[in-house]
Amino acid sequence: MNTLPKTLSQFNRLKDAEEYFEFFDLPYDPQALNINRLHILRKFSELVQAEGSTQDEAQTLRSYRQALQTAYDLFLTSSSVEQKLFKVFKDRPKNIVMLSDIAVES
Repeated sequence: MNTLPKTLSQFNRLKDAEEYFEFFDLPYDPQALNINRLHILRKFSELVQAEGSTQDEAQTLRSYRQALQTAYDLFLTSSSVEQKLFKVFKDRPKNIVMLSDIAVES
């Protein structure tokens, strides 16, 4: 465990999901992270954006750490399809007719 103070400058140089977890000293299952990395990082990004940036650097990093843990925990108990983080999951195709939309005439 690294005891030196961490900075936003160091955080901004991180490149992959594993580096984020190591930076924040968060334990993770490599297999779970490998399967859900894009979804975890997307949710992390959403949580960070929702938090805003009105805090000092130390508080910002604590918030980021909590957001990463929250995003990771979410995908340990749910799937990417359930979370619908990406556009492909949110948009309803325009060329599909749902069975529930079809009325039977008698």
